[in-house]
Amino acid sequence: MKRLAAAASSCGLPPRRRVLTICRMQSRLSPYLTFRGTAREAMEFYRTVFGGTLTVNTYGDYHMPVDPGEENLLMHSMLEAENGLSFMGSDTPKHMELRQGTNVSMALNGDGEAELTGYFTKLSAGGRVEQPLTKAAWRDSFGMLTDRFGIRWLVNIAGRKGG
Repeated sequence: MKRLAAAASSCGLPPRRRVLTICRMQSRLSPYLTFRGTAREAMEFYRTVFGGTLTVNTYGDYHMPVDPGEENLLMHSMLEAENGLSFMGSDTPKHMELRQGTNVSMALNGDGEAELTGYFTKLSAGGRVEQPLTKAAWRDSFGMLTDRFGIRWLVNIAGRKGG
């Protein structure tokens, strides 16, 4: 019970709710930029503009199938500035289409499985699911769709830490 109360306390919850509530990562909506081989350069440039922390993962880090020579391209990156600004980016491998004007997506992230699964389901109505919402190589659940208005959505549900 002490560990549960200590964990809840670290979330900044009021004393009466600490034992009954476990921290949840709030859902966030973020722009997602896609590039053809220049994601690392672009994201490093944006870090010089906005400051903050840049996290990068390559296709090779997760042993994802890409053409030879593309293993070091960015599969995912995230820039988080100290002022709360954040956005993500990646390289589109040669075997996938990339057209100017379609290289921005909306990314929903969080650990509220029911909430985010509901968003995925509602957004896919009348649209096209490109990647069903399933367990990904990075231990989260991930899905990708284009809604009925032509907007691409990336949904990532954080997996349990340490498990």
